Amino acid sequence: MSNYSLVEINERYVDVLREIGNIGAGNATTAIASMLSIRVDMNVPKVELLEVSKLGACICPEDEIIVGIFLELQLDIEGSMMFLMRMDSAHYLVNKLMMRDESYNEDFDEMDLSALKEIGNIIAGSYLSALSGLTNLSISPSVPYLSVDMAASLLSVPAIEFGQYGDHALLIETEFGDDVMINGYFILMPDQGSYDKILKGLGFEM
Repeated sequence: MSNYSLVEINERYVDVLREIGNIGAGNATTAIASMLSIRVDMNVPKVELLEVSKLGACICPEDEIIVGIFLELQLDIEGSMMFLMRMDSAHYLVNKLMMRDESYNEDFDEMDLSALKEIGNIIAGSYLSALSGLTNLSISPSVPYLSVDMAASLLSVPAIEFGQYGDHALLIETEFGDDVMINGYFILMPDQGSYDKILKGLGFEM
């Protein structure tokens, strides 16, 4: 086994990481456009490798209420991932899906939460499909867990989970939409044993 970490992967192969972000965001945009039956444009995603402790500052204030969807990864790649949306983006997507007025801003009911979980699952699956396609590895997400809470509380979950795997996570910030642009944040943290598999899957000799 090598001593490669995700930090070194980022330093040496940042273009590959960015391509994962580009393909994943493109797949997610296509899936959301199909789900909502609308034309969706996408801006170039921003890809960063960050210390887990700094993730919150890059997303929103700690006391802001956001939506978080957390999954565990299995098969060839193990670890955790999370997809986060700010409330205005989450409301907009749910209202579109439920064919409600865009100004509707009531608390989410059970159907809304189920729709959000499905939206998050599709978006997360789009990024995992990109990673799987570039590495030729099989990646299976667990059943998603959804929560609506303060950012500090939500990010404490991946901080604890990610602590098992390392100090850094891959953050992909994406923006897509029609008349209104939606901001989403995809966080990926493979476990240490998956680093070699990712590098080999990308064609680099270990």
